[in-house]
Amino acid sequence: MAGTTTETARNTGSGRLPAGVYLLGFSLFAMGTAEFLLAGVLPAVAADLDVTLSSAGFLITAFALGVVIGGPPFAVLSLRWPRRTALVATQVLFAAGVVAGLLGDYQVLLVTRVVSGVAYAGFFAVASVTAISLVTPDRNARASGVVVSGLSVAMVAGGPAGTLLSHFTQWRGGFWAVVALTAAGIAGCLLGLPAADTDVDRPAGPDLDRPTGPDVDRLAEPGVSREPVRMPSVARELATMRRPMLWVIYAVTILTTAAYMISFNYLAAMLADVTAIPEVWIPAILALFGIGAFAGLSVGGRVSDRRPHLALLAGASAIVILSVVLAVGIRQVWVVVPTVFLIGVAAFVLNPALYGRVFAIAADAPTLAGATTVSAFQLGISITPVVAAASLTQGASLTSVCLIGAGLAAAAVPFVLLDRARLRQGR
Repeated sequence: MAGTTTETARNTGSGRLPAGVYLLGFSLFAMGTAEFLLAGVLPAVAADLDVTLSSAGFLITAFALGVVIGGPPFAVLSLRWPRRTALVATQVLFAAGVVAGLLGDYQVLLVTRVVSGVAYAGFFAVASVTAISLVTPDRNARASGVVVSGLSVAMVAGGPAGTLLSHFTQWRGGFWAVVALTAAGIAGCLLGLPAADTDVDRPAGPDLDRPTGPDVDRLAEPGVSREPVRMPSVARELATMRRPMLWVIYAVTILTTAAYMISFNYLAAMLADVTAIPEVWIPAILALFGIGAFAGLSVGGRVSDRRPHLALLAGASAIVILSVVLAVGIRQVWVVVPTVFLIGVAAFVLNPALYGRVFAIAADAPTLAGATTVSAFQLGISITPVVAAASLTQGASLTSVCLIGAGLAAAAVPFVLLDRARLRQGR
């Protein structure tokens, strides 16, 4: 295992990220595929379990509730564990929950979806902390972006591929593939991550790791230690959650996530009913969102380490503009195609910056703060059906969801400006 630590240190000194960061991204891809897969096989699940489609839909809600409600408490419980132990344990619990659900009836599946959601959130939080512990501070957001990119792969490739597999093997086939991928992730973590918690050496001098520029916001908050992460402490983690600016970032996370997901969730329906393109082309256009997400993560990960508020303001503002463009130009394919791609870019430019700000504010106690960040993302996704229903049930057109998305993104901008002003004032 000493060789692994040496390799990590060597990689952090070069332009490459450590292999462990990519292993964490793969594991998140495996687990995230289960989230995106269920929507594609929902009718088959309802028919096989002899429940209504709306009852089957509660399986999606159950997973989301597990993430939102269970993630932070699980993160606190795992504080006393070595990070690799926590990562392996959450993956084992996740895989066990999936297997139990596949072998049981509807009620069992409903409960195990909650359990899997809790494990998923716990893994996500610990993986984010582990990724930044493997790199120097100037690459925190980039490392977080690589981990989050696992979800992009799950959205673009994992969910569709699992759905296709399920059509040939019945709906359970795709989920058995998720179990196999999760097992591979467990093996990767055991072989590719250090057994003991380690942090790469952080420059001690005041300016050794400080980039130049007018908006160097990646540095730790005023009054927050810039020393390497200390041993976990439940009391310190809970005290961290009382910092008001942390909740400002959570508000930005919820609003911006809901802003782009509300358009994405109803994009297929708009393409079929309003744009009137052949059904065979709809998956390809949806995939453009994920391709844009890859580009956004790459750009956001590099920009956010030095200028996170630039990434946040640019991403939120672009979502506002592009959502309006999509609502107005939805009937024209030549407008829709580039707009969907650009919304994906704008959406995922935000994610590394959001993680970067959370870990700057909660630098000395990141585990619970990271778990709550995952819950905030999931809450943003979960509220979109409710917000959309409030408009559509009143007789509004389908494109109204895009305008709602623009409004949500615009509402996030004052919170970003507040965080930036507070940070500059603190300096």
